[in-house]
Amino acid sequence: MNFQESQPIFMQIVDYLKEEILQEKLLTNDQVPSVRELAVRLGVNPNTAMRAYERLTIAELIYMQRGKGYFVAQGARRKILNERKKKLMNETMPKIAAEIKLLGIDINEIMELLTPHNA
Repeated sequence: MNFQESQPIFMQIVDYLKEEILQEKLLTNDQVPSVRELAVRLGVNPNTAMRAYERLTIAELIYMQRGKGYFVAQGARRKILNERKKKLMNETMPKIAAEIKLLGIDINEIMELLTPHNA
């Protein structure tokens, strides 16, 4: 994982694990890597990984079973999808819409881009 300077590392780890859940690489009740394992895998301090797990736990995306580790929470994928859709619609789409208007792009051009083509 390549970390960017624009965001704290623990938040990039949060985003990474959310992406793993979204892509269904981690499913409900799947065990996530231990804090130490994740820290070693990503080359970060275990405290940094722990901060990410704390953030995910507070968001109810993962849960801890004492003595066993952390697991993906029920409904985590749905929560992440809803969060991402909300961000797309409230932050990203207005910027895209403004750019479309500015450039005078026709709705048909957009539909062509969004419509899958049979090869």
